[in-house]
Amino acid sequence: MTYDIVLIGNYTKDTIVSPSGVRQVDGGGFNYGAHVAAMMGLKTAAVTRLAEEDRRVVERLQQLGVNVYPVWTPASTCLELRYPTSDPDQRTITVSASAGPFTVDQVRTLSARAFLLNGSFRGEIPLEVIAELRRKPALLAADLQAFLREMGPDGVLRVTPWPERDTVLSQLDMLKADAVEAEALTGERDPAAAACRIAAWGPREIVITHRDGVLVLAEDRLHAAPFCPRELRGRSGRGDTCIAAYLCRRLEGASPWKATLWAAAVTSLKLEAEGPLRATRAQVEQRLAEDYEG
Repeated sequence: MTYDIVLIGNYTKDTIVSPSGVRQVDGGGFNYGAHVAAMMGLKTAAVTRLAEEDRRVVERLQQLGVNVYPVWTPASTCLELRYPTSDPDQRTITVSASAGPFTVDQVRTLSARAFLLNGSFRGEIPLEVIAELRRKPALLAADLQAFLREMGPDGVLRVTPWPERDTVLSQLDMLKADAVEAEALTGERDPAAAACRIAAWGPREIVITHRDGVLVLAEDRLHAAPFCPRELRGRSGRGDTCIAAYLCRRLEGASPWKATLWAAAVTSLKLEAEGPLRATRAQVEQRLAEDYEG
C-alpha cells in the first residue's frame, strides 16, 4: 500500500506546567499530525516508539483509521513542558525518559506520497533514516525541533550548534519551525527573513509558526494568516498540528495560499483544547469561512 502521508516520531508523555495549572497529555508530533491527516480523510500511517503501557495512543489512532507501526520500548519519551507566562513561544522542556532513536528497518518497506519527520530532539531521527527516506519517490518534510534541540546532562532541551545542518536541509523539501527556532538557526528575528535564509539551504517550502499565526514561504512567495482561537488552552502541539494541516492540504492539491489559510483554521481549533485536534472537517470548513474567507 502507498499512503498519502507517513508521520514518524516518538510518542511523548507530556506534563504541562503553566500559570493555569499542571496537566498530563498524550503528545508527540506524529500523534498531533496523524489526528489532522485522519480528520482530512487521507490514507495515513504513523511510525512510533513507546512503552506498551501507553498502547492506548496506538489504539486511538487505529480507531481513526490510521495504520500504526509501533516499536515497543522499555519506556516512553517523557517530557515536562513549562510555560512560565502566557506567551506560548516561551517554554522550557525537560526530558526524563526516552524511547530511543528510529532505525532504517522501521521505514524501509513503507511507501507514501509524503513523509513527515516529527522528532522531539536531536538524535531521535538519525542521518541514515533521512537518507533512506530521501531515496524514496516522495516529498520529505521535517520539524526543525527534531534537529536543533539537544538534551543536556540535566535533561533540559537547549538549542545548540547543529553540525549536520547542510546535510539535512539539503535533503528536505519542506521544513517547519517556530519563530524562536527559526531565529536560532538563522539569526534573523523577522520570520520572513528567516524563511528566505532557510530556503537558500535547501527546503523549497518553509512553514514558520509564531504566537499570532503562521507564515509560509512557497514558490518564491510569502503567505501569512493569523491564528483565531476563541480561547487559548492547548499551546502544546501547535506547530505539529499546523505543519500537518498545511502538508496534507498541499497533498490534496491546494495552492500554498489556500493551504496556509487551512492550516491556520485547523490550528486555531486545536489551540482551543489540550491534546490532539478533535474537530471534524466540517467544523474546520466552518471556521475557515467565518474567520478567513468572509
